[in-house]
Amino acid sequence: MRSFRSEIKEYLSPGLLYLKGKRGSFFMFLFLISTLAYSQSEPTVSSKIDSTTIKIGERINFEINVEADSTSVVVFPEGQTFNPLEVIESTIDTFRNNDRFQLIKKYGLTQFDSGYYKLPSQQILINDKSYYTDSLRIRVNDVAVDTTKQKMYDIKELVEVDRSSTGWMSYLFWILISLIIIGGLLYWFVFRKKPLTEEEKVALLPPYDRALLELKKLEESKYLIQSEYKQYYSELTDIVRSYIEEDVNISALESTTDELILKLEMLKDSGSLNIDESTIKQFKNVLQTADLVKFAKSKPDTKVAETDRLSIEQIVIKTKEALPEPTEEELQDNEEYLEMLAKKKRKKKLVLGGIVTLALLLIATSFAVAHYGFNYVKDTVIGHPTKELLESEWITSEYGFPAIYMETPKVLKRIKLPIPEESAEFIDTNQAFLYGSLIDHFYILTTSTTFKEGVEFDVQKAIDGSISTLEAQGAKNIVVKQENIETLTGKTGVKAYGSMVLTNPKTNKEIKSDYVLLSFTENGGFQQLIIAYEDGDYYAEAIVDRITNSIDFKSEN
Repeated sequence: MRSFRSEIKEYLSPGLLYLKGKRGSFFMFLFLISTLAYSQSEPTVSSKIDSTTIKIGERINFEINVEADSTSVVVFPEGQTFNPLEVIESTIDTFRNNDRFQLIKKYGLTQFDSGYYKLPSQQILINDKSYYTDSLRIRVNDVAVDTTKQKMYDIKELVEVDRSSTGWMSYLFWILISLIIIGGLLYWFVFRKKPLTEEEKVALLPPYDRALLELKKLEESKYLIQSEYKQYYSELTDIVRSYIEEDVNISALESTTDELILKLEMLKDSGSLNIDESTIKQFKNVLQTADLVKFAKSKPDTKVAETDRLSIEQIVIKTKEALPEPTEEELQDNEEYLEMLAKKKRKKKLVLGGIVTLALLLIATSFAVAHYGFNYVKDTVIGHPTKELLESEWITSEYGFPAIYMETPKVLKRIKLPIPEESAEFIDTNQAFLYGSLIDHFYILTTSTTFKEGVEFDVQKAIDGSISTLEAQGAKNIVVKQENIETLTGKTGVKAYGSMVLTNPKTNKEIKSDYVLLSFTENGGFQQLIIAYEDGDYYAEAIVDRITNSIDFKSEN
C-alpha cells in the first residue's frame, strides 16, 4: 500500500513537503488535499466558438466541453435552444482520463438572413444540476455585390448562329423511349396471353366436360369419409343444375326440384330434349334425397350417396346425348376454337405493332440523320463523352489568385504543381486547377501565378516553357501556331494552338490530339489555360469556344 507521503508527492512540490514538522503544516496538507479532492469530483463546463462574424449561410462551429466523473449523467442542449440560429449538425466526442470523462459536444450553426443575432446561453445538466454557457452576439453579413466595378458595354449587333439541336433531339429520344416502354407495358398487361390458373382452365371447359371433371373431383373428395353429407349433396346438385342451365338453356339453379323436373318434362314433350322418362324419374329421386339431406338433416348410407353421384353422372351423359347437334354459334364457345381465334388476333396485333414501331423508328431516324447528320444521331443514341460534357449543366467559377473567371462543363479540382528550383526564386504564388488528363477525351489545366517584386516577366518565354512541359509529358510532333486574342469581355491575351501526338501508356497506342494554350497578364499576375482533346472532335471544339468566350478577369482590391 502506498504511504500517505508518497501520495502527497504526486500533487505537492518538494518546497511544500519541507513544511512538515513546522507548526500548521499538517493543516496545510489537509487543506491542499481537500481542495484537490474537490477539484477532481466537481465537473467543469466551458464553451468556445470559432467565429462571431459570418456571411449568409456560412457555418459557425460552437463547442461545449464538459469534464466530469465517469459516473456523472450529462445532458447537452438539443432542438430549438439555439434559436434564432439553426442547427445543421451536431456530434460528440468522448475521452477518458483515469476516472474522469471529457465530453466535447460540437454544433454546426448557421443563419440565412443578415443582421445581428444572439446565441442564447445553453443549459447543460450534470447529475440534475444546471450549468450555463455564456451568450454570444453573432453578426451575419450580406454577400457584397459591387455593381460599380462591373463594366458596361455597348449592345452588340445580332449574330446569326446555328440552330441548336440539343433540345429537340433530346425530346425525340425520350419520346421514343417512352413509346417503347408504353408498348411493352401494353403487351405485357393487355395483349400477352397470361397463364391460366387451374380454376380458370376449368371454367373455360365446355359445360359437359366441366360437369364430368367436377363430378370426378367430388368422387375424390373426403366429404363422405368425414360424414359431410350436406356439403356433398350441395355440390352434387349444383354441378348438375349448372350443366343443365348452360347446355339445356333453362333456369335450373334457382328452380325448386318440382319446377326443374316440370321444365324437363315440358322440353321432352315438345321434342326439344330427347330424353326418356326413366332418366327424369331417376333425376327427381336424387334431387329429393338431396333436399332431405340439406333441409331435413337426413343422413343416407354412404353407398346410397355414391350411387346418387353415379346416377347424376349418367343423367349428365344422357342429357348430353339427348341434345340436338350444336350449331356454328355454339361451336364458337369451344375452348380450342376461341384459343385459335385469340392466337390469330394476338399475332396480328404483334405484327402490326412491330411494323408501326419499326416504321416510326425508321422515319424518326431518317429525319434526324437528314437534319443533324449521321454522326450526331449516332453519338446521341450510343453516347459520346465530349458531347455529354457539352450538353451538361455548366459551372461558372473563379480559379486562383489573381482570379480567372470562366465557365466549364465540370468543376476544376485544385492540384499542387511542382515548381522547378530555377523558377522558385522568382515565383511568389502559384495555384493550379485540373480536369482530366492529356490522354483523356478532354483535358483542362489552368494556372494563376504571381512573381516576386522586381522580377521581369516574359509572356513568350512562359508560352515556350509550357510547350516544353508538354514535350516532357510525352507529347511529340508538336505544331505551334500563335495569335493575339480578345475575349468577349475585352481582355487581351496570346493564343498558342496546334496539334501533337501523345502515347497512351496502357495500350502504347498513339493519339493525335489538338491543343489550345491561352495566356493572360491581368491584375498583376500571369494566368494560363491549356486545353487538349482528340483531333477532329467537333464537340470538344465547341467546348473550347464556349470556355474561351466566357473568360473574364475582375479587378482585385
